[in-house]
Amino acid sequence: MLQKFMVDKPVVDKPSASQTYNLLILTANPKGTAQLRLDQEVRDIEEGLKRSQHRDQFVLKQAWAVRPRDIQRTMLDNNPQIVHFSGHGGGESGLVFENEIGKPQFITAGALASLFELFADQVNCVVLNGCYSEVQADAIAQHINYVIGMNQSIGDRAAIEFAVGFYDALGAGRSVEFAFRLGCTAIQMAGMGEHLTPVLKKKVILSNFGES
Repeated sequence: MLQKFMVDKPVVDKPSASQTYNLLILTANPKGTAQLRLDQEVRDIEEGLKRSQHRDQFVLKQAWAVRPRDIQRTMLDNNPQIVHFSGHGGGESGLVFENEIGKPQFITAGALASLFELFADQVNCVVLNGCYSEVQADAIAQHINYVIGMNQSIGDRAAIEFAVGFYDALGAGRSVEFAFRLGCTAIQMAGMGEHLTPVLKKKVILSNFGES
């Protein structure tokens, strides 16, 4: 599902041959939540980028068992152009991170939107690879050019297939929109019926005459 948009400056849609891209992966799987294969997802993304045509342009950074304060710190430390969240989502309640003792702590869509607004000059794409994360994607897309979320629950395997297809395409120099479509197709190719679960949002800019 592509959101209609108008921009007042060029949107960087595909990797430039002269630029290095920092990809920051944030993971959280708190105590008491269903176990996710986060290690496999990160490993498969990393392997795909290492074998890709543009492998020298991507620097992968990882943060595990992420707490709210860890997000701002890793953003400041790594200056990412792409931010990938892998974990659980709770719809209107927020994305599930960890508190100081490893238990679930929700971060709301509004809080995440405020955070990414501060980093909008550097972050071009956000991937929320967790269930029911469309709510957060809508909020973040007020400030970030491309945001991917999930419109319902998504299985662990489908989430991994989407991520691998998406980053394989970026590593090959394709656009974010092409990468999104390949990620959805990868779910289909693996024999799963969840290819309509990922949704791509684009930043909406208001013109002088209202929304275009």
